[in-house]
Amino acid sequence: MRYVSRAYLLRGSTVAAAVLALSVPTAVAAAGKNYVVPMANMAFGPMPGGLKVGDSITFVNKDSVPHTVTARDHSFDLRIGPGQSGRVNLTKAGTFQIYCILHAPMRASFTVGA
Repeated sequence: MRYVSRAYLLRGSTVAAAVLALSVPTAVAAAGKNYVVPMANMAFGPMPGGLKVGDSITFVNKDSVPHTVTARDHSFDLRIGPGQSGRVNLTKAGTFQIYCILHAPMRASFTVGA
């Protein structure tokens, strides 16, 4: 966390002028990137590389049937209807195996770095 020093001038009937210095915390957190992975023709599209904790993946169902994006470790399970999308926020590092519980051939994996 970074602190920014700011000075404020106070005025009032009994106080001619006074300076008050404050340290105000400001958040300096970089927003993670969002990647888009299509699901089309009963398959996951290419998985992005270079993923990091704080990033997210939006899965877009371009098929006319519903799909799931289910993690083998049970850390997430998205149910995505035709023409819909769902997002996974990447909160921990590791390699994640995913599949669609409705369509066995739909499998993929991605790796998240720290």
